Amino acid sequence: MEEAVSAADANRKFSLILRGVREGHSYVVTSHGRPVARIVPADRHEGVASRSRTTLLSRLERQPVVDAGRWTRDELYEDEG
Repeated sequence: MEEAVSAADANRKFSLILRGVREGHSYVVTSHGRPVARIVPADRHEGVASRSRTTLLSRLERQPVVDAGRWTRDELYEDEG
């Protein structure tokens, strides 16, 4: 199970968190109560990247193809502001 830790606490207690990671613990770093990062053991990270890639590719394959028509480079970089 992942333990939540604020960004400020992660900064102050980084050595302690790394020790926990070496022991197999995982942490979710939060900023203003919202998750922004995960600190997990390195061997577990590789599985996460692989699953994420598979999920993304599967999702992209299910999305319909959108015909955006043709555009010029000037239209692409046109500033609306």
